[in-house]
Amino acid sequence: MSLKRKPDSQVPAEESDQLIIRPLGAGQEVGRSCIMIEFKGKKIMLDCGIHPGLTGMDALPFVDLIEADEIDLLLISHFHLDHCGALPWFLQKTSFKGRCFMTHASKAIYRWLLSDYIKVSNIATEQMLYTESDLEASMDKIETINFHEEKDVLGIKFWAYNAGHVLGAAMFMIEIAGVKILYTGDFSRQEDRHLMAAEIPTVKPDVLITESTYGTHIHEKREERESRFTNLVHDIVTRGGRCLIPVFALGRAQQLLHISNLEEIDHFDDVGPCVVMASPGMMQSGLSRELFESWCTDAKNGVIIAGYYVEGTLGKTILFELEEITTMVGQKLHLKMSFDYISFSAHTDYQQTSKFIRILKLPHVVSILLEVICSTDETFQQIVQTAVTKLYQSLAPSQVESVA
Repeated sequence: MSLKRKPDSQVPAEESDQLIIRPLGAGQEVGRSCIMIEFKGKKIMLDCGIHPGLTGMDALPFVDLIEADEIDLLLISHFHLDHCGALPWFLQKTSFKGRCFMTHASKAIYRWLLSDYIKVSNIATEQMLYTESDLEASMDKIETINFHEEKDVLGIKFWAYNAGHVLGAAMFMIEIAGVKILYTGDFSRQEDRHLMAAEIPTVKPDVLITESTYGTHIHEKREERESRFTNLVHDIVTRGGRCLIPVFALGRAQQLLHISNLEEIDHFDDVGPCVVMASPGMMQSGLSRELFESWCTDAKNGVIIAGYYVEGTLGKTILFELEEITTMVGQKLHLKMSFDYISFSAHTDYQQTSKFIRILKLPHVVSILLEVICSTDETFQQIVQTAVTKLYQSLAPSQVESVA
């Protein structure tokens, strides 16, 4: 995608009119979001997440393809691991010398969420990307930004809009030499029981970098999915079963608690029918994984999957109706418990995304987080194109593929 090009390809970077967008993660996949922008000699990293289905260095974005000390600015959209899980490693163990920003709420929750991630990670110490002390030290390198507050770093202007999704989640508008780029991160245009919908920016961007996690999927109406959820919980408990709801500790957990009247418990005695909401949401380790392995062989029990699941995680695997799972210690177990999927995911669906694009009337759209669909999906390309009232270019770059 070229906003403007000079015929001489050898012009210095700071004089070039070429805007380069390069996913180091989240290129035709969900997980390890990390997008590089280069324009007028400025280099910006958007998010720095890990892949929930991978461990150790394999979970990192492809940061070995860049020079960390050349990055001027790092913006974190929100506190979920797939958007900030690699940040302590990047801030403490690379040559990065730039400035890093996130909202106040994101920074507060980042500290505790990643501390929990360190505790529940079921991997050897030598495979851990960072320690509790690395996390604590990273806090001093993170600056905060208010919504609608404009900042300027080395001639890069940027400000944040509310993205919905989770508390503190931000969409960033970035302006370099008069060219405006909007990065949505994860966002939702549907108000739920505890969060407002994402804002419509008051300033029109020239380029939109948007999530499209659900591609052409359309979410079920809130009233219908809430009714189906409560009915499922009731059915599992009344047949004498244990109901497991794997959730992200912050996000879907709060929404589900608003509709189910469940109470938090400090001490749990596994003695009969019950409903347990446990993290992590993708059941890759931790309490949710332990309870699943303990309960999965009993047909009376049930698991309700309430959010998006990334490839490589147990949550994604059981959606394919496997008859057997392998436990964290290598034991084979027959899967007899019921499992149901009800999406409470706070990501935009096709209708929300296309309407958002239509309102902004964008000349250039770059789609990321494309696991459901890919750049060769003609249906999606056609849908996005009809959503905009003027000619534009819609692209879905794969991992480390540059868009220029």
